[in-house]
Amino acid sequence: MIDPDLISVGITLKLATITTLVLFVLATPLTWWIARTTHISRYLLEPIVALPIVLPPTVLGFYLLLLFSPNNEFGQLWATIFGRPLAFSFEALVIGSVIYSLPFYVQPLQVAFENVRQELLDAAATLGAGPIDRFITIVCPLSRRGFIVAATLAFAHTVGEFGIVLMIGGNIPDETRVLSIALFDHVETLQYQRAHLLAAGLLTFSFITLFLVYFSNRTRQSPPFRRGIE
Repeated sequence: MIDPDLISVGITLKLATITTLVLFVLATPLTWWIARTTHISRYLLEPIVALPIVLPPTVLGFYLLLLFSPNNEFGQLWATIFGRPLAFSFEALVIGSVIYSLPFYVQPLQVAFENVRQELLDAAATLGAGPIDRFITIVCPLSRRGFIVAATLAFAHTVGEFGIVLMIGGNIPDETRVLSIALFDHVETLQYQRAHLLAAGLLTFSFITLFLVYFSNRTRQSPPFRRGIE
């Protein structure tokens, strides 16, 4: 029989991976628009995107739970299409994680996009490159570090989620019982040895992730190596 904690590890990694991929697909164009637009709506959209940073996760989880409920039109529509309720499902965890990790993906990528010089894009446009071509061939390579940091932070943040996961996913073994919930369970049942093991693993993972992010930023900011002055 497979250890339940190992199953929780698999669910957590699956959730973090899917969340990061969804953010890459959906949040990348959103971030590009925020970084380059001069429209006044940007000043409303930016705080909305950043809201999960300061909003208690239980608040966000509460409103999502109401949205996902079979008593809500959206929840009813989901149940009609997919034949199962959205609340307390893995799909609910994905939707909640995408929303909750959105600013951790958008903000570092926005900085990278804003650092792309407009002159390069204008020069490419004069050579006949279309908007998508310019984005793929110029913006993406120049923003490579931003993509790496954004994906890393979004993945790590999803791994460490607790409040919103508990609100909309509950604690269903083999489906919504992620690592943070498993750790909470062990503490509640006084299984401190297993709790220590999970906590130490999450702590190590978090430290390594932040170390790599800061190291990457330091490497980018450091001046290039010079052999010497002739």
